[in-house]
Amino acid sequence: MTTTHADATPTQATTPMTQLPDGVSSPRAKLVYLYLATHGAVPEDDLCDGLSMKRISLYSILKTLREAGHVEKANDRYALA
Repeated sequence: MTTTHADATPTQATTPMTQLPDGVSSPRAKLVYLYLATHGAVPEDDLCDGLSMKRISLYSILKTLREAGHVEKANDRYALA
């Protein structure tokens, strides 16, 4: 995201962009990954609510991300590995 000042000089937004790891290619997996990157460790309910995603869909995505080593679960919370 860029912003433009009165002198028309673009500046970078202050929020750093998270880079997706190789192998995360489905749109929903990207969404889950980026949600975790911006929210930190969250319980499953927060993922469902925050992404407006059904639990059954989320299970499959989290399983794939966990098997690839991108996400881990500890104390009933999911976080980036």
